[in-house]
Amino acid sequence: MSHERDLLARVAHRDEASFQRLYDEFATRIFRYAITILRNRHLAEEVVQETMITLWESAGTYAGSSRVSTWIFGIARHKAYDILKGEKKGGRTADVSAVMDDPAPAIEREAQVHKALEGLPPDQREIVFLTFYENLPYKAIADLLEVPEGTVKSRMYHAKKKLAEALS
Repeated sequence: MSHERDLLARVAHRDEASFQRLYDEFATRIFRYAITILRNRHLAEEVVQETMITLWESAGTYAGSSRVSTWIFGIARHKAYDILKGEKKGGRTADVSAVMDDPAPAIEREAQVHKALEGLPPDQREIVFLTFYENLPYKAIADLLEVPEGTVKSRMYHAKKKLAEALS
């Protein structure tokens, strides 16, 4: 059993220390993922909290057919897209035109990459994030996004092409 599966199994039995470890391991990653979808810090923070609440409440429903990280990112994705669709309580929707503040660009190239990523269509930006920032294989991304693996590869191809043009 993997480290993450072991922690999740303990969370299913209401082990608060294991939940804290999963929270520490995933909160920042979920935030980065949510912000690539929502492009709004406040709403991304809300997705982190809602995802972790769902993880606590639903840990026992994890079927083990995917990686724990894929399952958790699936929860986060649904929470983020619920906000985008306005399905959130109160009918609030995300301001998808909001510009994400880059917290502290360490170097000019990082800012260029960030700008290039922001210029990608949302579906391509999501694929790039999951591939390069979360190291998920195309198959896991396809499962998460509920699209064929070929679609993931195609989106990545077009994203790389656009990034290369933007960064050249």
